[in-house]
Amino acid sequence: MAKVLAALRNHWKKSTFGACLLGWGGHWLYGKHCDNLLRRAACQEAQAFGNQLIPATMPLKKATVFLNPAACKGKAGNLFEKNAAPILHLSGLDVTVVKTDYEGQAKKLLELMENTDLIIIAGGDGTVQEVLQEPGLLRVVVGLRVGRAAFSKIPIGFIPLGKTCTLSHTLYPESTNQVQHITNATLAILKGETVPLDVLQIKGEKEQPVFAVSGLRWGSYRDAGVKVSKYWYLGPLKTKAAHFFSTFKEWPKKHQAALMYLGPTERPPEEPEERPSRPPLYVRLYRRLRLYWSPPKEFPQEVTPEDWEELKLSTIELSIATRNRQLDLARTEDFMDICIEAESVSKGQFVHRGSQKMRDPHTCPEGSRCIQASRCILQLPEGTEGSFGIDNEEYEAMPVEVKLLPRKLRFFCDPRMREQMLHAAVQ
Repeated sequence: MAKVLAALRNHWKKSTFGACLLGWGGHWLYGKHCDNLLRRAACQEAQAFGNQLIPATMPLKKATVFLNPAACKGKAGNLFEKNAAPILHLSGLDVTVVKTDYEGQAKKLLELMENTDLIIIAGGDGTVQEVLQEPGLLRVVVGLRVGRAAFSKIPIGFIPLGKTCTLSHTLYPESTNQVQHITNATLAILKGETVPLDVLQIKGEKEQPVFAVSGLRWGSYRDAGVKVSKYWYLGPLKTKAAHFFSTFKEWPKKHQAALMYLGPTERPPEEPEERPSRPPLYVRLYRRLRLYWSPPKEFPQEVTPEDWEELKLSTIELSIATRNRQLDLARTEDFMDICIEAESVSKGQFVHRGSQKMRDPHTCPEGSRCIQASRCILQLPEGTEGSFGIDNEEYEAMPVEVKLLPRKLRFFCDPRMREQMLHAAVQ
């Protein structure tokens, strides 16, 4: 024992390095063990769903998974196979996994998909937006295809596997453990609780509409946020560095435009999920004969002119966002939030707020003008350069019309999050 202690003292550098390596290895192995325990617990919970008896005449529920293997720097495929796939298969679902090998493939496959009971999107914000774009699911929702209205009723599940997963903040509890976050999201799909989410339809002058569940950003914070990855070598300081170096160029960079908007609209009552039973044949014949012999008189309806408001704006950043992040299931009006930030801001404030916006892109800082609208038209001056950020995807900046489509999609959510929403609505 004395010789061992003497050797450790004489080679203290190697001993320190070995102790650190041993401690790191033990921590890594313990983390892997905890992850396996989480997976086992989730699989046991999923097996309880799979063991439920169903009538022999009832077919298995079919789930179509759109998996983006390139998400999370190519790790999404492995994350799905390890954490989500066993839960889905044990639950008794008839699972079909579609890997999106190239951009735009999800849209084409979605058009050909038939007879599915639920859609699961496995990836990040980019995968969500690709599935929701035309000619995909949202094209059915806004009525551009006839005869498949029931398709828009299909609930959607989201398994967060990407680098940015904005929707997960609304649908699932926060978790620092990636395995727990993925398994919680997958189990939430099996539990069947859903919430309605708003959608923005963003249409240019000639382009096909683009759909967003988070919102649109245009300005200096978005432009600086895109460059954060270029400063990867600065580690935790890369976000501040990207915003700091952005101030070396034209400062402050003002974005000028004209905005027209309509105020909030009253929320109609929700339609019942079950349609009333069809009346007997003699009742239907009586109604038709009555309409034939005494048709209702048609009175000209007065069309109320839309009350558009217009303003000129000069801002450092403009954002148009849905209320999905602060979901209120009991609110009586439908609207989107338009945030017009002040055009002048110090460089220190820009760097500080830029770091905040990396965590919550649509936060509206103090001193900004906030507008609630159901529809708006953004006119840009000729020759305007730059890009929009629509659900963290880049699009060329151009004049656009943004229309709110309230409660158009139903997403699976964790029952605990739904309880919190209902509790907040009651208060």
